[in-house]
Amino acid sequence: MSELLNFNFPPEPAVDRVTLFADVILPLPLPKLYTYRIPFEMNDEVLVGVRVIVQFGAKKVLSCIVADIHENAPADYQAKYVLDVLDDKPIVTAPQLKLFKWIADYYMCTLGEVINAALPSALKLSSESRLQLHPSYEPEEDDIPLATQEVKIIYALQQNQALTFTEVGNLLQLKNYHKYIKSLIQKEAIIIFEQVSDKYSPKVVKKVRLSEHFVQEEAMLEELFAQLTPKPKQLDILLNYLQKVPVHQDKNLNIRGLEKNVLTGNPHLSQSAITSLIRKGVLEQFDQIVSRFPTDFGAMQMPMALSEHQAEAREEILGLFKQKDTVLLHGVTGSGKTEVYIDLIKHALEGGGQVLYLLPEIALTAQIVTRLMKVFGDQLGVYHSKFSDNERAEVWQGILSGKFQVVVGVRSSIFLPFHNLSLVIIDEEHEPSYKQYDPAPRYNARETALMMAHLQGAKTLLGSATPSVETYHNCKTGRWGLVSMTKRFGAAQMPDIELVNTRDEQKRKKMHSHFSAKLINEIEARLHRQEQVILFQNRRGYAPFIACDECSWIPKCKHCAVSLSYHKYNQELRCHYCGYHERMPSDCPACGATTLKSMGFGTEKVEDELKLMLPNAEVQRMDLDTTKKKNSYQQIIADFESGRTNILVGTQMVTKGLDFENVSLVGILNADTIINFPDFRAHERAYQLFVQVSGRAGRKGKHGTVIIQTRDPLQSIFRKVRNNDYLALYEHEIEERMRFNFPPFVRMIKITVKHEDERTAENSAIVLAKELTDQLSKEQVLGPEVPYIFKIRNLFLQEIHIKLPRQSGQLSSSKRMIADTIHQLKLLPDFKGLRVVVDVDPA
Repeated sequence: MSELLNFNFPPEPAVDRVTLFADVILPLPLPKLYTYRIPFEMNDEVLVGVRVIVQFGAKKVLSCIVADIHENAPADYQAKYVLDVLDDKPIVTAPQLKLFKWIADYYMCTLGEVINAALPSALKLSSESRLQLHPSYEPEEDDIPLATQEVKIIYALQQNQALTFTEVGNLLQLKNYHKYIKSLIQKEAIIIFEQVSDKYSPKVVKKVRLSEHFVQEEAMLEELFAQLTPKPKQLDILLNYLQKVPVHQDKNLNIRGLEKNVLTGNPHLSQSAITSLIRKGVLEQFDQIVSRFPTDFGAMQMPMALSEHQAEAREEILGLFKQKDTVLLHGVTGSGKTEVYIDLIKHALEGGGQVLYLLPEIALTAQIVTRLMKVFGDQLGVYHSKFSDNERAEVWQGILSGKFQVVVGVRSSIFLPFHNLSLVIIDEEHEPSYKQYDPAPRYNARETALMMAHLQGAKTLLGSATPSVETYHNCKTGRWGLVSMTKRFGAAQMPDIELVNTRDEQKRKKMHSHFSAKLINEIEARLHRQEQVILFQNRRGYAPFIACDECSWIPKCKHCAVSLSYHKYNQELRCHYCGYHERMPSDCPACGATTLKSMGFGTEKVEDELKLMLPNAEVQRMDLDTTKKKNSYQQIIADFESGRTNILVGTQMVTKGLDFENVSLVGILNADTIINFPDFRAHERAYQLFVQVSGRAGRKGKHGTVIIQTRDPLQSIFRKVRNNDYLALYEHEIEERMRFNFPPFVRMIKITVKHEDERTAENSAIVLAKELTDQLSKEQVLGPEVPYIFKIRNLFLQEIHIKLPRQSGQLSSSKRMIADTIHQLKLLPDFKGLRVVVDVDPA
């Protein structure tokens, strides 16, 4: 025994306590990453790409993304500890982090601004984030064990509906309260949202089912039939239910029941009889939470067989993909590009890859998603800003888990966590909607998607009937591949395009308000044939401004150097730049006269006048004012597709890629305002708009007509539009841009200087331009100049444009120089409060 007691056991192996540090991306506009110390017990939990909770500053608590892990303590400050880890696995992938760093570098912004734009709010936590009970969580019924602190949070949420992180900290009187929030999220007891408008509410449908005892005992069901025989209306409802839910074949079908609106929406069934059956206990009514994403895709369909022309295009694209990473599909409107896209998506999925299908407008996703769902079913995810943050987080997690292999979305879709991308499709690639203006990052989704595809080794297909000059130039110089589709699908012909000289029409008194006699006659003829019409006016509201007929007073915005637009529906004057609005005055504030007149016209006035001129026509409007609600796009498009709407009036939303088989007439009401715009891209954009909106007419074999109203029909651009001559437009534009040194021969950077004092804005812009000119040259630095709208949101503006040679190899160094010069300018005491916005590749 003594020998045993004196035995020298070998020492325990020393635990290697490595001190690790994490560089994190905070969702703030900070120029550098911040470093935090990782607690030893979290060494295996903190991974690159996961979210961690940290304290930033004295009180602020934030979630952030881990960008790097190392053993180097920061030299300039003592690193605080990471407070908690939110994820078991990275929610930001390695390819994403590379892309985010490229965006920050290329578009001259911070990684924090990129992360803030990229992550849905439901994945961002801060001191002011809010908690709410998960809609499906029932505290009384749930048997998941809760800690005492978690019970306190649940009870408080039952009383208050929502709490901020700060309020939770005060409630628990604990410094490290985040672990309880994290635990409740993992137990699906609570969810997070950022603002009141983001608060998640589940989609609930009302359903009915047959009371259980009638299902389990056949005798009782037979007895029920006998009881209802004298009441034929109630018997009809029972028979209708059993027809749709055949419980005699499978009793379990009754558990799922039937959506109540299937019965209430049937005009042949009595509503009161349904209520009576529910009251008697024959039918049970219950609520069911359902996914907002479609799960019933109807009859799944195979992709439509490609025509010979489409199949040739597909084979050309696949052939070019063997040599080049990027290909442009230049197909005329109505040529069937979408069917080619679907075939290529199917090909990519068969190879095990992921696909991103980018569209420029939410309105387009509403129509295209229905077609894609029938082919790809629940492999398809949809992502755009009309979804709530929780819905967007659901798509984000669905991509990480592999649930969604195909994503259709607008520009923000480029931030999603793809990790096995094989194909990116950028439809209507020419659209300026792909450019983000405010806030930073001011990225172009087309260029960013190209970089994303490059980083993941994916192929990119650009599609357009009217490609951007830059894109076509890349094809003509051999950098990208080019495939052309010059014929419309099936028997459809290109529409006839007619010009109406509104100057002559006014002289001959043939104008009916803003409509020429020709256009009105054509609209009436289409309505008589039960065909549909699209009218395009590139300005929303009722009128651009109002004016006093006596003293010429025009109401101006209090915060911007613009007149207020008149919106008749709300009887208000509104600024389209800052959102300021006021009631429409009944008389002139300047002279007291009551002769206030609306000047010009927008989509609201077009809609109003059409309803007066054509009282039997159903007119609907699609613009920013009518599509603010979540599902308004889908409803407007569904009404038009079904024929409930005869005439659709809209802004640029109606020009982009929509496919309506019964539209035979398109009217462009005021073409001149689009052409005569102070921008080097004005003619290119005008051509694209005219051709795109014209392409909505004459599909599915119905011959179409386009009427363009203009005061100057001799403009050369109309000849190109009538002949569908893109090549003539391209050759003219590329020659002009080479001559005057514009893209694609240079890269442009626009710098906007803003200050609440006009003189300070001007002086600072002069100083900045001089410093930049000293570093570059007079030819490369243009300005400063006062923009057309020189004041927005109480800030006076000055603009400087910089042209950098595309092939100089000095783009990165020039950007660093520009950033340093701006930083030094903002440090000068004379320019305190100065704001400087840098926009790389302005649209």
